[in-house]
Amino acid sequence: MVEREYKVMRALSEHTSVPVPATRALCEDSNIIGTPFYVMDFLEGRIVNHPALRALNRQERMPAHLSAIDTLAALHSVDVNAVGLGDYGRPEGYVARQVARWSKQYLASKTDEMPAMDKLMEWLPENLPSTDESAIAHGDYRFGNLMLAPDKPDVIAILDWELSTLGHPLADLAYYCLPYHLPSDMEGSRGLLGEDLEALGVPTEQETIARYCQQTGRDGIADWHVFLAFSLFRLAAIVQGVYARALQGNAANADALQVGKRASQLAEAGWKIASEGDRS
Repeated sequence: MVEREYKVMRALSEHTSVPVPATRALCEDSNIIGTPFYVMDFLEGRIVNHPALRALNRQERMPAHLSAIDTLAALHSVDVNAVGLGDYGRPEGYVARQVARWSKQYLASKTDEMPAMDKLMEWLPENLPSTDESAIAHGDYRFGNLMLAPDKPDVIAILDWELSTLGHPLADLAYYCLPYHLPSDMEGSRGLLGEDLEALGVPTEQETIARYCQQTGRDGIADWHVFLAFSLFRLAAIVQGVYARALQGNAANADALQVGKRASQLAEAGWKIASEGDRS
């Protein structure tokens, strides 16, 4: 749905200071190149996939993380109606709808028994967040989808808007914080568990949450464990879909079979957080 990506990026670039590439044209006529497409500006910058940010100098890592958190807070602070995105999604019930959607998707792509997913599918609908909020939710907010300036640790673009909609902003924050709950030695997980964060020069989860709260005017976050469990469940369902397509020979990339095996590990991490209870 490149039309949706174009719509949200165009609205943000024209009406806000949230960093996105400028969009130039949308073509919805499939006869031109075989599919709808849009054109956006090329940006010179750096993309670092792993949140440990080893590709950056140590003194750049904390500022880069703070810039990422501040950019997310700015995105969530956008008045959707003022920028013409009031119809970009349903403003209520995001987590409940997402749980239902990804439960259905997971069951359609299930290949092996995964007890942790079964438990999460039962637990999540009964433990939805106590507050329902709406903002522009990116849906895949992580360093791999952020571009940093070539010469300083500032976010100059949020990329890859295909999962964006109106949704609960704390789901984006929880997704950004998932590396704190995934082991650094799990292949492809980009986890930070087991890393010496102070030695790396990157913030802790609590520092990340505190910065976000400061930037958005919150005095705390309720149901944090629910948002984390939900984010791990959703990611596990997405990864399981990649794995199932790879088994059918439709893998989008060569390592999809390897990557797909992470689904059960993600689900188990999610169920562990859910079963430990509220740590807000």
